[in-house]
Amino acid sequence: MKRIHIAIALVTIAAVTALAVGIGGVLAQDGGDGSDDGDGTEFTYQGDITAPEFPLDADWINTSAPVRLSDLRGKIVLLDFWTYGCINCMHVIPDLKRLEAEYSDVLVVIGVHSAKFTTEGETENIRRVVQRYGVTHPVLNDRDFVTWSEYSVHAWPTFVLIDPFGKIVGQLSGEPLYPRIAPIIATMAEEYGAAGLLSTEPLPQAQPESSAETADTPLRFPGKVLADPAGDRLFIADSGHNRIVITTLDSFEVLDVVGNGNEGMTDGDFAEAQFNFPQGMELVGNTLYVADTENHAIRAVDLDARTVTTVAGTGKQGFDRLRHGPGTEIDLNSPWDLVAHGDQLYIAMAGIHQLWVYDLASGDVGPYAGSGREALTDGRLKQAGMNQPSGIDTDGERLYFADPEASAVRTASLDPDGRVETIVGTGLFDFGDRDGVGNEALLQHVQGITVADDGVLYVADTYNHKIKRIDPATRESVTLAGTGEPGLADGDAASAQFYEPGGLDYADGKLYVADTNNHAIRVVDLAGGTVRTVEFANEARLSGAADAASAESDTIAAPAELPEGAILQPAQTVGVGEGTLVINANIPEGYKLNDAAPFTAIWDDNPLVQIPADSNPYREVKPHLPVEIPANFAEGQTELVLNLTVYWCEAVNQALCFVDRSVLVVPLTVSAESDNHSVQLERELVPPSVDNTLN
Repeated sequence: MKRIHIAIALVTIAAVTALAVGIGGVLAQDGGDGSDDGDGTEFTYQGDITAPEFPLDADWINTSAPVRLSDLRGKIVLLDFWTYGCINCMHVIPDLKRLEAEYSDVLVVIGVHSAKFTTEGETENIRRVVQRYGVTHPVLNDRDFVTWSEYSVHAWPTFVLIDPFGKIVGQLSGEPLYPRIAPIIATMAEEYGAAGLLSTEPLPQAQPESSAETADTPLRFPGKVLADPAGDRLFIADSGHNRIVITTLDSFEVLDVVGNGNEGMTDGDFAEAQFNFPQGMELVGNTLYVADTENHAIRAVDLDARTVTTVAGTGKQGFDRLRHGPGTEIDLNSPWDLVAHGDQLYIAMAGIHQLWVYDLASGDVGPYAGSGREALTDGRLKQAGMNQPSGIDTDGERLYFADPEASAVRTASLDPDGRVETIVGTGLFDFGDRDGVGNEALLQHVQGITVADDGVLYVADTYNHKIKRIDPATRESVTLAGTGEPGLADGDAASAQFYEPGGLDYADGKLYVADTNNHAIRVVDLAGGTVRTVEFANEARLSGAADAASAESDTIAAPAELPEGAILQPAQTVGVGEGTLVINANIPEGYKLNDAAPFTAIWDDNPLVQIPADSNPYREVKPHLPVEIPANFAEGQTELVLNLTVYWCEAVNQALCFVDRSVLVVPLTVSAESDNHSVQLERELVPPSVDNTLN
């Protein structure tokens, strides 16, 4: 929970029944006690104090006109006081959506956005966040804390409940929301509804804003990036599309897409897997670990098997700050970023203000550093206070993490007996945009951090729309790129513009930046001092992501009509000239290729793919898999068709043998810009069921 100031007492109402007593300190506008409302009928939850009116000159989002309290008569009204950098405020959005769905006719939620940070007070920035998180109810920009003060609010998030007569019933602060307030709203809906006092007419001003401007962008609010120079890959958390995008590191050719774009928590192959606003990633071997933030989980992406599994988290938000145990049995709380060292995967656990660790060998997970108390307090690992850690990296000697709610950059020892120390940052409400050394420097809600080869830190100074360079030894912080004004401008680093960048990663003298509100990936060349925006070599492969519910997420363009029974392969891009066709049959455990029958591959004629005559058809008994066949590629787009026959048997005594005949179709782009020279084809073999009908 966020506090507006340390010196102000926090209003916490733990008991649900406390809502019935109203809010002390809120003055009635008309002096009435509400006793005449409802013809003297008494209700379990009924207010006495008239709710203060909204400011006349405030900006509104998701409405066609300002909302007045008189417009809300006959409705149960829930005011949500929030600020968009607050992780606790983000956590209750699903609760609000659930309540709105369950009481759609009689409940109106009004978001009152009272900004902590300067950047959060700008209406356009709030609008972007409303789109990012799919908030559709009316939102008031309370940038001057007028409504906050009128309702005597002291903390984020706080919820004020108003009855159908416009009287304040009471308030709750903190999270979770749903289990505490749902019984109250249910009672109000039943009692006021039975009395005929509820209106089911929709709010006339309600007009959820379309996010059409981002619907067709290749990416939508990307949160984090991970560079893999050894594998020539860039991993992008395409957070708003609930998926991971994999491209080449230099040409930005889309190699693969992990996840079908639907919000959910489903394990399986790349096409069926689902994420919910994924953020940070880490590569260990050829397994990509993903902080699946809004699923409160860590997911493992096997890049060889092309599968996604959940290795930590249950899908439920956890509040236990002490528990260790098997990963899939422990509730996590908004994991935001990851970094590995040895066999340990360290987690920036934003939602519970701690660093956690997942043991890659044992699969156990639990707290590593941080008491769970939100504070900028240094000290021994378990005693230090943290503030929504959202970025993490290591130089092999210590962990570095971004602590956004304190606008701080901090370090934690890799020695379990070590300490947490602060490099830049002085307090929860000390923020700004000032270069300097140590306590002289100011950041604003820094969310991303990476360590360069020379040990220098680069951070995404998110709310300042900048990239900054920090020397951990001298504690000097200087602006590297960005003017401080939100925008999208390339060129010289000093004049370049970003818009709330959320993550970045260093590789080979370059910074790869997730420029979140620009829905873009930017590249900062450290030697040249320039910034450029990534253009994907095969952008069409990412199109339509927002409507990917029923489409193959990693298909460029499916053939208009597949051969009967054909199996569509992932769309691929290959370079012009000599290359290789790679065929693999994935044989389940306990089975093998037939010792006597040939593995056969026959290619349909294709004007863009020329295969030597002695390789088409290809026939060989028990070949070494995968099979590689030479080919020559000409520029253009096509569908490559393979007719594959595989004979296979039980491995031990070959009591049963099978034949699998399949047609594999690959949507293929041949481009001179691609440095990929192989086309991959996969066939999963599944043992058929055999019915013995004779005894």
